[in-house]
Amino acid sequence: MTSVILQDGKWQVSGDILMDNANAVLNDSRALDMPDNLSIDLSAVASVDTAALSLVMEWQRRANTSGQQVSFVNLPESLVSLAALYGVTDFISVHTH
Repeated sequence: MTSVILQDGKWQVSGDILMDNANAVLNDSRALDMPDNLSIDLSAVASVDTAALSLVMEWQRRANTSGQQVSFVNLPESLVSLAALYGVTDFISVHTH
């Protein structure tokens, strides 16, 4: 089961983010506050496909539209590889801790 929860001022994402559930994850995230300087932690995400990349970019767009900053931490290596493959790494604010 994939979930997105707001914990300690950051979003904690867990589970798989794949074509068959990415829309549900997006809908769940819409119910959460997106505070400025939000950190979205994907350390508990197991499997991803291109839908996960689309989801991350949608969260980035949501923040930009609201004039807020968002950063992504602990992205799975497979998601980083997909971002590089599609040439979108410059559009995703990735930070390492």
